[in-house]
Amino acid sequence: MTKNSDFPLRTTRQVREQLLAGREIALLDVREEDPHAQAHPLFAANFPVGRIELDAYTKLPRRDVPVVLLDGGEGLAAVAADRLRRLGYTDVSLLAGGVAGWHNDGGELFRDVNVPSKAFGELVEAERHTPSLAAQEVQALIDGGENIVILDARRYDEYRTMSIPGSISVPGAELALRVRELAPDPATRIIVNCAGRTRSIIGTQSLINAGVPNPVAALRNGTIGWTLARQRLEHGQSRSYPAVSEAARAAAARSARALADRTGVLRLAPGQLAALFADASRTNYYFDIRSPEEFRHGRLAHFRSAPGGQLVQETEQFAPVRGARIVLADSDGVRANLTAHWLRQMNHEVYVVDGLRAGDFNLTTAWTAELPPQPVVEQVDAVTLSKWLDEAPDDTVVLDFQSGAGYQKRHIPGAWFALRSDLDAALHKLPAGARRYVLASGSGRLACHAAADLRALTDLPVLVLAGGTDAWAGAGLPLASGTTRLASPLIDRYRRPYEGTDNRAEAMQAYLDWEFGLVAQLARDGTHGFRVYAA
Repeated sequence: MTKNSDFPLRTTRQVREQLLAGREIALLDVREEDPHAQAHPLFAANFPVGRIELDAYTKLPRRDVPVVLLDGGEGLAAVAADRLRRLGYTDVSLLAGGVAGWHNDGGELFRDVNVPSKAFGELVEAERHTPSLAAQEVQALIDGGENIVILDARRYDEYRTMSIPGSISVPGAELALRVRELAPDPATRIIVNCAGRTRSIIGTQSLINAGVPNPVAALRNGTIGWTLARQRLEHGQSRSYPAVSEAARAAAARSARALADRTGVLRLAPGQLAALFADASRTNYYFDIRSPEEFRHGRLAHFRSAPGGQLVQETEQFAPVRGARIVLADSDGVRANLTAHWLRQMNHEVYVVDGLRAGDFNLTTAWTAELPPQPVVEQVDAVTLSKWLDEAPDDTVVLDFQSGAGYQKRHIPGAWFALRSDLDAALHKLPAGARRYVLASGSGRLACHAAADLRALTDLPVLVLAGGTDAWAGAGLPLASGTTRLASPLIDRYRRPYEGTDNRAEAMQAYLDWEFGLVAQLARDGTHGFRVYAA
């Protein structure tokens, strides 16, 4: 393992000075998501050490960007630093003392995930007094047959899992574009919900800022509040927004442009993009704010999909370099401008590409992340592996490096779930007497990177399943599900208290209480630079 002394240290004070000055810096927590969610600095983006080769070139597009890595004392930051250096990053350092060092130096620590966005949402509500209705009040409106429309601002898959009765799926950035079709009568009361608070607050305030004439309110505390009120949720619904008329689009575009201009969003003409692409002196992120369906049908070069509502909700995951440029594009002049006016208030340097139309999004090849060369490893095909497992099951141990959620959904029968960050400990939980290890992951790419780590820990042959679990399934071979064999704990994803339908009431209430305290934490932290503008 690489020693910490191999890399320079940066103090809490130095990192804070960089953040306050608005200079580029990537403060990255390289632990798995669950330990990250327990305590981290405000702008420490989760960047798991086990996925660095898959994520680095997309999330850190400039190789000489200042990168500061932290962990909880496990030594993972030094491992991550070594991997980044091998990938060509030249300004990599470690946070002195890690999470504990930040805290001991007076730095504020935050729980949960996507904290900058959630804290910003709470600040918006506090400063703009965003109207909201309790679950019981909304239920009374439904029961009374009142003139209301309920718009769910979450991703469509979240809406499908559970939704407010009668609600319609309109993911965040679509709200201002679609609302005039969904509530043409200005007397119709509009209620915006999400699972908790942030997206309903931002969605509601977006409509108010955009000048929608209807009365608008957030469902206070979202589906969590609905569940705590012991009210019925729907499941498996598919109601979605209709097509938008040209008149509605033009009206929404005018108001969105005015909001963006008022908050200081910068402008680019399509012809200026080439020069920006060639500028290696700054970190530039290019995001297509349209729906994922539109993106799949045609895209612009260099732009990746980041639907506007999710970009505001998960900003530090899409753009972990603080102080970078963010460039947004859409085909209607609504979604990019509305999203940009929020990102600007979150203290990002934001540009919108003006004048784009649907026909400009004409690249039909799928977007793919830039990746380093895949390590050369010995591979075995699915049919051969199946034969080995059938004929001598104790000879071969299969290690599965896909996500914990992916493993629980499907894996090779008998495979052990393992985290690359936990590989040494995982080996001690495996059965003795094996003659070989075979590594799998979803596509097989992550397994190839893990193979080199494992070869340093064992004298046994290490092979990779060609094409990963995808190839195994494609060959029609049997699959298992559930937590059948865990060599590592399921800590690669933090279980949100607002996800799913089986959360404890105590956990949901504790989550709400935590959100209520974020504004005070922002004040204590002092690095955010957020500014909430009046509409």
